[in-house]
Amino acid sequence: MNDKHRRPSMQDVADLVGTSKMTISRYLRAPELVAPGTATRIAEVMAKLGYIPSRVPEMLANDRSRAIGVLLPSMSNQVFAAVAQGIEEVTVPAGYHVLYGHYGYDAEREAEQIAQLLSFHIDGLILAESNHTERALKMLGVAAIPVLEMMDLPASPIDQAVGLDHQAAAAAMVNAMLSRGKRQIVYLAARLDQRTRMRENGYRQAMSAAGLASHVIHTNAASTFSQGGELLARAQAAVPQLDGVFCTNDDIAAGALLAAQAQGLRVPEDISIAGFNHLDIGLALQPQLASVITPRHAIGRSAAQRLIARINGETFAAPVQDLGFELFLGGSI
Repeated sequence: MNDKHRRPSMQDVADLVGTSKMTISRYLRAPELVAPGTATRIAEVMAKLGYIPSRVPEMLANDRSRAIGVLLPSMSNQVFAAVAQGIEEVTVPAGYHVLYGHYGYDAEREAEQIAQLLSFHIDGLILAESNHTERALKMLGVAAIPVLEMMDLPASPIDQAVGLDHQAAAAAMVNAMLSRGKRQIVYLAARLDQRTRMRENGYRQAMSAAGLASHVIHTNAASTFSQGGELLARAQAAVPQLDGVFCTNDDIAAGALLAAQAQGLRVPEDISIAGFNHLDIGLALQPQLASVITPRHAIGRSAAQRLIARINGETFAAPVQDLGFELFLGGSI
């Protein structure tokens, strides 16, 4: 290979600093053990050369990669952006690298991503689902590393879980709508993933307890503002007397609210509208969108804390941690 494109070695750094490879290695392991002047010079030379330390010797010596995998269903969803921020607030200070994978709500794709992450000898894995293929479960069993499932509260987690009760949260919001006199409430659902169905169960539970019929309008498409308007139109055609819509998330709810206002409907007098996740878009609307506040950032932090604790051999009396939810009633119900 042309020397111009050769990857700089530890020896190259040592030669330019005027010290030994052992000193460079010591600096990489524990900079505080190297004389301050030498440490400064090493950092300068590394920056100049674009030196990239190899972590293979450390991994072989310690049987640790100091890397964890995180699989998310969506990279564009604000919900998971907050979760990722919470995770990295814990992993970065703890000296762990995070390897992300994206599977688009597809269980088979999740299994493929699990296989890929495991090939990097990660120390632990955070998953955003609690339903997995047999192949995925088999691989995780063979890998025998700590696994944390987040967002939900599975009855039998693989190892640990952190999340909230989506069914109870949905029922609580629908009950809030019912308490305001709404009776013809329709559930608007997009992308029928596990959490969407949990929220549907909560909606049906609340409606049934009130002695009212349930009506569900759904699409397999991704959640968007325009989908919210389209689902509202379908709901109005199916239930002409509807006076409320509970939506699986705030994207759908915001779209439904804007579409209702475009029709000249008064919110909440003519129609109540509620969402899920309490995203910023809901606060920018008039009236502000009622929504379930989900502790996304806290879920990310707790997931990382518990996973790293398990990597270090700690155990928990309760494998599932429920971080709860709150209702923001806004002005739309």
